[in-house]
Amino acid sequence: MYLGGNRNKIFGIIGACNLMVKIGLIGCGKWGLNHTRVLSQINCDFVGIADTNPETKKVAKKYGIDYEKNYEDLLPRIDSISICTPTDTHYNITKQCLLKGKHVLVEKPFTLNSQKAKELIELAKKKKLKLAVGHLFRFNPAVIKLKKNNLQDIHYITMRYIHSHKKPRKDCGSIFNFGSHLFDILNFILKIQPKSIFCKKVNYFSNELEDSAIVLLDYGGFFASLEMGWLHPLKKRDMWIIGKRNIYIDFLEQSINDIKLPWKEPLEEEMKHFCDCVDNDKKPINDGIWGYLTARQCEAALKSTITGKEIIL
Repeated sequence: MYLGGNRNKIFGIIGACNLMVKIGLIGCGKWGLNHTRVLSQINCDFVGIADTNPETKKVAKKYGIDYEKNYEDLLPRIDSISICTPTDTHYNITKQCLLKGKHVLVEKPFTLNSQKAKELIELAKKKKLKLAVGHLFRFNPAVIKLKKNNLQDIHYITMRYIHSHKKPRKDCGSIFNFGSHLFDILNFILKIQPKSIFCKKVNYFSNELEDSAIVLLDYGGFFASLEMGWLHPLKKRDMWIIGKRNIYIDFLEQSINDIKLPWKEPLEEEMKHFCDCVDNDKKPINDGIWGYLTARQCEAALKSTITGKEIIL
């Protein structure tokens, strides 16, 4: 009997006779290694990793799972896949996995084109498959608690996703890379979508991909100001909600108004949620439509930097 990657679990030491989701991973870079660690710990049948780098074979051996250079060779042995490849490959790989009948969790940014995101959503719907996007902060305890708050009388919001001494990515700039996190947090906790977006960016290391940006979102009754980039001397992931009640959220510390919440690893919570949705036919809270909305907002921000105008959504 083939037990896949988590052979040491033996399906929860024989306790769980029901079959667990058979999942694989495509892409084992820095973030893919985190997926590997988490998938080896949670209640799933982690079958193997696909990566073009042959050094990944050592990682697979360490965790007692299969290794394939070509991801298509891994697909016949699984029913679900986690995709941790560069953003500019997400569309093609996700599409092929869906066409092969696999449930997909694809890392953010979902795609670099909102119309292609919509195409993938329609394909998943047609094939009756789960399609989730790695919007990690939806599984952060501070964000979850914030969403439960009845946010009223908001004057304005400020957010930061800044990183010190982090080398810029080569597949997308700070708006898609960092901004997609901030956009999605707002999409998650607020009941309304922004009416318009205005953005300014800085290109320092690259003429093609922005290093830093400031985005202004107009919600009609209030606005949100978002700072994102690689050039800041500090590493911060935080947010102020100014209004009838002022609220400060530190996403790294998982705290609200400097009160720390019981810590949980968001990636582990996200992967458990995805596996549960596949096993029990549930709709992911981070399904594809949210990836589409975020991609659309990132596109509008980039368009604003080119036109110098406010973009109506």
